[in-house]
Amino acid sequence: MTGGAGFIGSAVARKLIAETGHSVCVVDKLTYAGNMASLASVSRDARFRFEKADIGDGERMRAIFASFSPDIVMHLAAESHVDRSIDGPAAFIDTNIVGSFVLLQEALRHWRWLAPERRERFRFHHISTDEVFGSLGAEGFFREDTAYQPTSPYSASKAASDHLVRAWHHTYGLPVLVTNCSNNYGPYHFPEKLIPLMIINGLEGKPLPVYGNGANVRDWLYVDDHADALLMVAEQGVPGETYAIGGHNEMANIDVVRSICALLDELRPDAAGPHERLISYVTDRPGHDARYAIDAAKIGRELGWAPKQSFASGLRRTVEWYLANAGWWSASGPASIAASGSARADRRQPEDREHAACRSNRAAGCEDHPAEEIRRSSRLLFGDL
Repeated sequence: MTGGAGFIGSAVARKLIAETGHSVCVVDKLTYAGNMASLASVSRDARFRFEKADIGDGERMRAIFASFSPDIVMHLAAESHVDRSIDGPAAFIDTNIVGSFVLLQEALRHWRWLAPERRERFRFHHISTDEVFGSLGAEGFFREDTAYQPTSPYSASKAASDHLVRAWHHTYGLPVLVTNCSNNYGPYHFPEKLIPLMIINGLEGKPLPVYGNGANVRDWLYVDDHADALLMVAEQGVPGETYAIGGHNEMANIDVVRSICALLDELRPDAAGPHERLISYVTDRPGHDARYAIDAAKIGRELGWAPKQSFASGLRRTVEWYLANAGWWSASGPASIAASGSARADRRQPEDREHAACRSNRAAGCEDHPAEEIRRSSRLLFGDL
């Protein structure tokens, strides 16, 4: 699984070490969104291994495949901030397309050399996004057979990687699995993302910037529910199949922010007044997709997965976690993100999978922050599944 030191990847790594007998090799470039502190609870386990490496480095990937010899590769990591992709699309082409190509080539080489019984159970699991499908109107859902219509350099690069993965299956026989997920949230979420940024800014009495009128709708998926689904697909999914994973929790961005404010009012009251006073409406992002929503019936019907958390219960867990773990998000640099990103935040609101504020942070020294390196190319390889 890739992105092992990132938000979703670290959740899966923690789950695998804590709840299963699997061995895990995290391969992560440790760019700004990768954080080893998210893996602290498992990093000393004998079944855990970490390799700092770039998936675009074919020789290094080949060496890791040879030494760890995984039975499953879960490929999560990607450049994923829409605004950054508009400013600098080259990094998205390099990591999301070229990096995925290199990883596929090395996975294919590894698979071909496996003994027949191991070759039969090998899987390459590519974790993707619902943004490849474009934007929905007021009705309807994204499904596994929805036509691709990416609307940003980010989503276009992810769509390209999806197509590469399927091509390696149909052309070379590589046993692949593809999942497309909705917006994730939960503990250990990088502090620039919508929900953690609103929590942290609210705690610090800073503005809560909302794009446009806040009417953009997303389907929110609690990260531990997603981790459950990913492991289920990796172990039980049918090669060549795609599974859409959503939380069944559609919510407009402004309602998400108001829900956070209400929880902060309850759990950490501000003497200056209700947290909603901090909400500000800012100029919308170019080409901002109106609505995402996933029909997750297939994974429920075929694999028996269903989310355990409602948005209300998951959001409460998330807010409580950030209140109890200030040391984690402080180490990730949220103060510098909020401060240096405030000028850009007047124009832009970060969303779930988007690394918001970093475009401005580059000018303010974000690249040199000790807990942040500027590009993520994380890879997590799982063996003995």
